[in-house]
Formats: sequence, structure tokens, C-alpha cells
Amino acid sequence: VHVAESGGGLVRPGGSLTLSCEITGSWMEMYSMGWYRQTPGMAREMVARINNRGVAEYSQSAEDRFAVYFGNAGHKVFLRLNNVNARDTAVYYCNLRAIERAPGDGLTDFWGQGTQVTVSS
Repeated sequence: VHVAESGGGLVRPGGSLTLSCEITGSWMEMYSMGWYRQTPGMAREMVARINNRGVAEYSQSAEDRFAVYFGNAGHKVFLRLNNVNARDTAVYYCNLRAIERAPGDGLTDFWGQGTQVTVSS
């Protein structure tokens, strides 16, 4: 499984940005796809994710500002960041949580390398 993020960069406070993620490879069953973020010295935190029933879940800071959605083709997931502020500055990681080969394997997390988002004027 290969996870590749893109779309990070510098954005002004109040601005918007869309992060993209494409996941390739094979797995038995997807549980969720989504986005996490991490700042230096802090634990990685969930931002937004969608489960295999299409139900989206957001962190309190992301709700009402961010939107997570699947692409129309392939295994792609996007994160639209709106009305960003300095606290949104972080490395954003795309995540696939899946059963890799057999039901007894349990769930495995696959991660990308991350993409930096910096909010600054």
C-alpha cells in the first residue's frame, strides 16, 4: 500500500486550501480513509475521516470549517480547509485504516509522508 499526499503550502489566515491523497495497492477491506495532523512535540491528531459507510467524522476544531470527501475514481480522499488560522499550521497526514489480508488480521494503519500546511500572513 502506498499513500501519497499533495497540496500543502503557505496560506494566509482566512484562506482556503485543498489537500489531496491517492492510495494505491491492495487490501481486503477499507475501514476508513482520512486526515490527521501533527505539530512538533505533539501527538498526531485526527482531523477528519470517512468510514466505509460514507459517514464523515471531524475533530472539534475542523467541524464547520473543513470538509473531507472521496474522489470520483480510484482510492482518493480530499480535505478542503476553509477559514484557516495559525493553529491549523501542521504536517497533514493521509491515512488508510484497513483489514490488510484476512479478517483475523485486525485493522492496520497506512500513512503517507505528510504535507506541510503553514498559515501565515
